Amino acid sequence: MDTTQWLIFILIVQVIHFLGTWKLYVKAGRKAWEAAIPVYNAIVLMQIINRPKWWVILLFIPIINLLMFPVIWVETIRSFGRTSLLETWLVILTLGFYIYYVNYALDVTHVKERSLHPRSVAGEWVSSIVFAIVAATLVHTYFIQPYVIPTGSLERTLRIGDLLFVSKFHYGARTPMTAVAAPMVHDTLPVIGLPSYLRKPQIPYFRLPGFKDIKRKEIVVFSWPADTVRQFFIKEKGVKKPIDKKSNYVKRCVGLPGDSLQIIDGYVFANGKQLDLPDRAKPMYQHVITVDKDINNYVRVFGRENFRGRVLQVPIEILDKKNAIQIINDQARLNEIKRDSSYVYYTGNISDRRIVDYLELKTVANMALFNIVEEDAKTFEAKKGIVSVERFIENNKNTRVFPQHKSHSGTVDNFGPIYIPKRGATIPLNVSSLPLYKKILKDYEHNKVQVKGNQVILNGKVAKSYTFQQDYYWMMGDNRHSSEDSRIWGYVPENHIVGTPIFIWMSFDNFVKSNGAMNKPWKWKPRWDRIFTTVNGTGEPVSYFKYFLIALAGWFAFDFFRKKQKKG
Repeated sequence: MDTTQWLIFILIVQVIHFLGTWKLYVKAGRKAWEAAIPVYNAIVLMQIINRPKWWVILLFIPIINLLMFPVIWVETIRSFGRTSLLETWLVILTLGFYIYYVNYALDVTHVKERSLHPRSVAGEWVSSIVFAIVAATLVHTYFIQPYVIPTGSLERTLRIGDLLFVSKFHYGARTPMTAVAAPMVHDTLPVIGLPSYLRKPQIPYFRLPGFKDIKRKEIVVFSWPADTVRQFFIKEKGVKKPIDKKSNYVKRCVGLPGDSLQIIDGYVFANGKQLDLPDRAKPMYQHVITVDKDINNYVRVFGRENFRGRVLQVPIEILDKKNAIQIINDQARLNEIKRDSSYVYYTGNISDRRIVDYLELKTVANMALFNIVEEDAKTFEAKKGIVSVERFIENNKNTRVFPQHKSHSGTVDNFGPIYIPKRGATIPLNVSSLPLYKKILKDYEHNKVQVKGNQVILNGKVAKSYTFQQDYYWMMGDNRHSSEDSRIWGYVPENHIVGTPIFIWMSFDNFVKSNGAMNKPWKWKPRWDRIFTTVNGTGEPVSYFKYFLIALAGWFAFDFFRKKQKKG
């Protein structure tokens, strides 16, 4: 829904409101036309139902207004003496249209000095719960949102099982685009597993003012551009979701709008300079470790959780066999790491026994692949019995990486250079450059794209250049060989940005099973050293949990003695 369609929708809502309430406005001593003027009619209505005028603001905040509308409907009929439980349910279940019956069919009188205090304990509880839900939804939608780290793409910087508070106000909160959605849940309703939203109507993208821009090297939470699954961890393809209901991802921003970005041997270069990560960043790379005996004797030393696979050897003469290289690159997805006079060594997981037999693959007993932090790799080199620790670099070009096109092949370790689009920037558009920007043109900026011969046809016209409508970012995980990120699915549009994590309020080990699904809560083990730590900053993270407990105990003690003094 574009801006024009949205304005028409708002106009229709105003007409519905006028037709259903103008007589009630008159009976309350106001003019009929006052029910027809947008915004002003809401201010007058607050006076009629004896509620504060600032409630009007809540009626125009997406998602919050869905909670406020039923409250206003109930308050409206009660202001005209319709206070029964039956009528309360009728006005809610008819989505407010019961007011039409009150307006036209009943002879009602405005109760000017109506008591606003609930008549029962149950009514008081309902009022408190509604207020709490509205306040929590306001905070969740526009200020701070809890978030769980479900995957290891940022290990060891952010770990699986870290529970974060994500700030939405740093970059400016993105107002909801999905107009009708359940509060405080993302894409799925708990227990029943149904979508938590209606796909239509959609509100045009808008972002509130923030107090900072995204900086290079910052950790950012965003809506996953390539999301086609109904629910995180549920393997289901082909689902089309609104932007703000796509699965949330968290990565590090390594490329800003306007940057020229390149990856060389696993290191990121922005505008020709190698990216120097913050000291809290713990980038992990796969390393080939060779020992003097059987590698099994050393797995515990390097960390069993870091073990990634055996190294395999292929006789040199096998490379002369028909299609051998193609099988290695496309089916086995192996990557060359070393070559000597007799063998080429590869690393990877082979599930098809026919490939193993055909290529005469053999496991190297004293060599294996481990995913470790570079600092740890240096300490391992000095240990007794370790022959070498070599960082693995993927060199065999393939189309697995963005943009999945043979003319722009690369690897996760050697990629680019590419240009990261900036709002207002114009680039030459031709058959060669189109694969890099086709998804932007079609999916993010909603153009019709065709290719005829050597010409690019944009919205029915030959296009030799294109000017971008919004900014784009390049996001990558610190766990470089175990992260599905921009190297696979490309740019992150500005309208997909959610916020930045600021605080780890809880952290659990054993959070997920080996297959990626969540473990049962009773299996989780708290990581006490990570609870109440900040995400950003310098130096080793410090837990403030004990200070929180001290402050909490102090408050309870103060409250206890204060109440005791009052009784005395």
